[in-house]
Amino acid sequence: MKILVTGGSGQLGRALREVFEGRHQVIWTDLEDLDIRDLAGLRALLGEERPEAVLHLAAITQVDACERQPETAFEVNALGARYVALAAREIGAEILLVSTDYVFDGRSGHPYQEYDDPRPLNVYGRSKLHAERAVASLTEAHTIVRTSGLFGPGGVNFVQAILDAHEREGHLRVVADQLCRPTYTGHLAEALARMVGSGNHGIFHVASAGEVSWFDFARAILETVGKDPSCVESISSDQLQRPAQRPAYSVLDTRAYELTFGHVLPHWREGLDGILARQG
Repeated sequence: MKILVTGGSGQLGRALREVFEGRHQVIWTDLEDLDIRDLAGLRALLGEERPEAVLHLAAITQVDACERQPETAFEVNALGARYVALAAREIGAEILLVSTDYVFDGRSGHPYQEYDDPRPLNVYGRSKLHAERAVASLTEAHTIVRTSGLFGPGGVNFVQAILDAHEREGHLRVVADQLCRPTYTGHLAEALARMVGSGNHGIFHVASAGEVSWFDFARAILETVGKDPSCVESISSDQLQRPAQRPAYSVLDTRAYELTFGHVLPHWREGLDGILARQG
């Protein structure tokens, strides 16, 4: 299958390279090759390459940066997704968009299912929700994958941030009132490989097994590398005072994906072992 990937140099793109190796003919693009805000450029590239599928990963994912620069966030995340969808539609390609748990407000008493109403709390979540709506309204053969807490080798990730902060400061303060299902990029890449070209379209929640707070995740990281986890202090989101509000409970219900594709992602602890083995 011929596939075009946007954002191919990011954490998830790097994981996909390993999964797609030898399986598909892939055109890898990133900002230096393709600005998704350039509709004419998108049309020209897709018209020339004629991929059967487009995996749209390119986005601004730094949540606080989106809050500080909302115009840029919407240009890239929302308008960019709209342009990718338009270009894909014109050549009859299916599109798979990677979205986020942050489209929800975190006030649910149960894990979020695909048909729960999105109510994002921050600019990042709103921009990704508009991306979802653009893709869904403009293309018939679309798949929207909401995931959470991505971490993997390369680039900025929570695991490396905790290890670096421990090395620099020793004592860490991590929020304990935000829960999600942290997802290893290698495991998500395997899921995306099952989904693309399958003909099973729509919205799917895909995340590693196991829910955890960032505080407990940080402690697990240090325990796994033989460090004392007692150096991690539990704090509230209010104490952290970050520009963007985060949902307190953004745990995704992944049963629709599991039933449709017959696959369950491994526990986040397996992902933690995987990234530490790669970075160590």
